[in-house]
Amino acid sequence: MATVFYVHDNAKSRRLLGSVLTDCGFEIITAADPVEAVRRCKELLFDLALLDYQMPSLTGSQLAQEIKFLVPDVPIVLISDYTILPASELMFVDAHFGHGTSLDDLVETMRRLTNSKSSSRI
Repeated sequence: MATVFYVHDNAKSRRLLGSVLTDCGFEIITAADPVEAVRRCKELLFDLALLDYQMPSLTGSQLAQEIKFLVPDVPIVLISDYTILPASELMFVDAHFGHGTSLDDLVETMRRLTNSKSSSRI
């Protein structure tokens, strides 16, 4: 079972998507804001970071950069309300899912990224 560190400032979104991802076989750890996430990143073990793009104090892209600095091998998936983000916002992100993408695509990509990570540890 892959562990996902899910960071989203909206509690309802965290509960809803967290529940769906748990039903899909992921273990979910959540954080409510990017500052908390950076602090907790140093003490948690997780296989993938799932980040909201629009959050207070740091964007999901900025948080992705911080996480990659602390845990370089962890894949990062960014979710947003934007269909497209500039390449500069995706430099530290392994996948971006914007408006109009499906939950199935998100879950499949998360599985692929966590499976490729675990097979590279062998």
